[in-house]
Amino acid sequence: MMAGRLAVLRAATQTFSSSHGSRAPVARSGSAFLPSSLAALPRASLRAVPCLLPQKPKATGRSRWVRCMATAAAAADPAELKAARKDIRELLRTTHCHPILVRLGWHDSGTYDKNIKEWPQRGGANGSLRFDVELKHGANAGLVNALKLIQPIKDKYRNISYADLFQLASATAIEEAGGPKIPMTYGRVDVTGPDQCPPEGKLPDAGPRSPADHLREVFYRMGFDDKEIVAISGAHTLGRSRPERSGWGKPETKYTKNGPGAPGGQSWTAEWLKFDNSYFKEIKEKRDQDLLVLPTDAALFEDPAFKAYAEKYTEDQEAFFEDYAEAHAKLSNLGAKFNPPEGFTLDG
Repeated sequence: MMAGRLAVLRAATQTFSSSHGSRAPVARSGSAFLPSSLAALPRASLRAVPCLLPQKPKATGRSRWVRCMATAAAAADPAELKAARKDIRELLRTTHCHPILVRLGWHDSGTYDKNIKEWPQRGGANGSLRFDVELKHGANAGLVNALKLIQPIKDKYRNISYADLFQLASATAIEEAGGPKIPMTYGRVDVTGPDQCPPEGKLPDAGPRSPADHLREVFYRMGFDDKEIVAISGAHTLGRSRPERSGWGKPETKYTKNGPGAPGGQSWTAEWLKFDNSYFKEIKEKRDQDLLVLPTDAALFEDPAFKAYAEKYTEDQEAFFEDYAEAHAKLSNLGAKFNPPEGFTLDG
């Protein structure tokens, strides 16, 4: 069954753009959590994918879900998570969807507020991003495509929570793109309904008036420090942005005109499906007009405290990988409730 679903996805994603996520045509409200674009999957192909998208009921204004129902808080099965990871690797190999899966995990966890103690009011990695009300947040435009890509895997492994699956997909995408091994913990519990989704406006913007202050305001709320902000920003080495969807970037560059996936958009790096420290090198040099530099990117070398870490990562990829892995793992755990309470790992 899974082979058949992957075949459908391969057919559906032949023209699919490998980037962090598509954006509907909006004003410049791009998220600094990977504000880039994913070419929409063909309409007919999306209908062929057996997934559980929110549908409006006839009689009420509330969303209902087809098969994408609440996940019970039963303990997750490590064997299923390992099997799902293999399927995610195959999905990455055949669709080059690394960037949008990274963004999916980040945007589910990045709503966390350390000042709120109650779960799930505090936001974070709780699977709420599967609900229509949150998918429609401006910063999440296009992530419905990521949900459609991994839903067949969720259908196959029903004992895995959406919260775990989103974070597993994100970490696996980083690793498969050549990045560091992420020290992940699993056992996250899902929220049960759209009424538990966080309010809009929790995620960072790509073009605020004061980029450095904005990054600190958002990430300090999550409990991050300056080093972690700079390290996590380095994931912009993956993906590209499309101006017609995000309001940022060029329609096409020499690096994106031939894909992979649907051509077009503007990337941060020349090899935008490879995870390395080239993001920092390119932002520092600003020598290639075909590469994207957002205000929040430039701030990493303009703000003195950020610059110390950005300079370090420019020169030392090993240090970047080490700090990035820790920051990514921290982000993936934000706000989560685990069953068992201490969580568990997959690789000893």
